[in-house]
Amino acid sequence: MPGNRRCLKAAALGEGEFDESVQVVSFVKCICPGRSLVPNIGMAAKLSDIKPDEIYLSSCLVNAKPDCPYSNAEEMAKIIEKKTGVKVKLGTHEYHI
Repeated sequence: MPGNRRCLKAAALGEGEFDESVQVVSFVKCICPGRSLVPNIGMAAKLSDIKPDEIYLSSCLVNAKPDCPYSNAEEMAKIIEKKTGVKVKLGTHEYHI
């Protein structure tokens, strides 16, 4: 999951886009440029001893305006799903700053 501390809170409490409390098996910090995100997620999934059931793209990434200049969240999700074979969900929480 690329994201920040609020994403981890939502995952732990089963809030926001998480239907229940989940165990985060890998966390990738989203750093611009976004073109490094897909390879970093692929490597994290490959190195993890636990294959994730789902990959979540953070709410800040999904709702960013302007979009990443390399691809938008929907395009990234499709690329990640193809690379990892794991379903990607868009967004993690609705917390305010």
